[in-house]
Amino acid sequence: MTRKLFGTDGIRGKANAEPVTAMTALKLAMAAGAEFTRGDHRHRVVIGKDTRLSGYMLEPALTSGFVAMGMDVILLGPMPTPAIAMLTRSLRADLGVMISASHNPYEDNGIKLFGPDGYKLSDEVETRIEARMAAHETLQAAPSAELGRALRLDDARGRYMEAVKRSFPKSLNLDGLKIVVDCAHGAAYRVAPTVLWELGAEVVAIGDAPDGFNINRECGATAPAALQKRVIAEKADLGLALDGDADRLILVDEKGQIVDGDQIMALIARSWAERDRLQGGAVVATVMSNLGLERFLAGLKLKLLRTPVGDRYVVERMRAEGCNVGGEQSGHIILGDYGTTGDGLIAALQVLAVIVRAGRPVSETTRLFQPLPQLLKNLKFNGGQPLERDEVKAAIKGGETALGTNGRVLIRKSGTEPVIRIMAEGEDEALVGRVVEDIAQAIERAGK
Repeated sequence: MTRKLFGTDGIRGKANAEPVTAMTALKLAMAAGAEFTRGDHRHRVVIGKDTRLSGYMLEPALTSGFVAMGMDVILLGPMPTPAIAMLTRSLRADLGVMISASHNPYEDNGIKLFGPDGYKLSDEVETRIEARMAAHETLQAAPSAELGRALRLDDARGRYMEAVKRSFPKSLNLDGLKIVVDCAHGAAYRVAPTVLWELGAEVVAIGDAPDGFNINRECGATAPAALQKRVIAEKADLGLALDGDADRLILVDEKGQIVDGDQIMALIARSWAERDRLQGGAVVATVMSNLGLERFLAGLKLKLLRTPVGDRYVVERMRAEGCNVGGEQSGHIILGDYGTTGDGLIAALQVLAVIVRAGRPVSETTRLFQPLPQLLKNLKFNGGQPLERDEVKAAIKGGETALGTNGRVLIRKSGTEPVIRIMAEGEDEALVGRVVEDIAQAIERAGK
């Protein structure tokens, strides 16, 4: 059985339309509850969410499903995705659930599942859950006397913030740093400014007034223009941009220039390697990471191990290879010493530790390599198989030949949106642009 509901990062789509409906959420909870009911102990699941309006629909639907299966539900409210992963483990829960569509607009929502170890579920487990959902009528609900209960954990935010602060070196503080933090009107709108302030920084918070509709709207890691302007206007030392569920990070230096996930991984990897903390002799990243990062790591005698797009696949490779640093160019940074999934706030503190130790401007500290020209174009995808057409294959082959050994072409369907992503990179920026445009035109013609 192939997965139909789960993509690269859980279930995602338009809220109140399949598969992101109350009914599907109920069935998912019952199926996941059946999958993770093992042994005769009292089973429990933790549920968190971001700030989308539709969270009010999905949270009670999921709660009902788990309670019907005899599981106790611990409701955490708006919390970052990495907090759900952390609390799933620390509360000894059998399952963790995050209601979020990450960087997508408020109209979308999604459901991410974590196992009792705090890691996202494997393809195999997700496939089994889908099979149980398909056979929903055969699921055995709990007897009336064995229904679960639901309660709200009041100190969840504090537990997570203390764990985040423990990741910052005790010998350092953020005194004297002025930091603008963009919370994307999302799940970290309270915790991120508080953690930075408690560590000593002067904090200017933006994107910290969620109303259910404004999450990721012209703010956050995928839209950093507002942060760039504010950093310059405030004469701040740097800016930090999180996304809606705070599992990714993008930096802005004092000049208003963006520092992406590749540069962040390079910075942390070099710092940890210098302190004999880097494990596995490598950094794990996706096929989207720039060749400049690969060359920089090679200069440090470190490898770059690539995976398909999706931080879940990065984590799986990290575990298999014994690595403790990995991530995505988009800003998902996974630090195995501190967590099981991407954590924008913990990644920010690791970068800040390097900045504090260096005592130099952020622009001088955070740019360790010159990226090769890279261009990404997204095309709306409305079905069919345009990538299987001969003219599209020919265009892709032509682009690969033109770029040669000093460049590459990557074409893929998104796992979270109905688009085809076209990426090319190489040493000649004009050639990269022509390659992407030629392939895009071929795909558009094939889709007509």
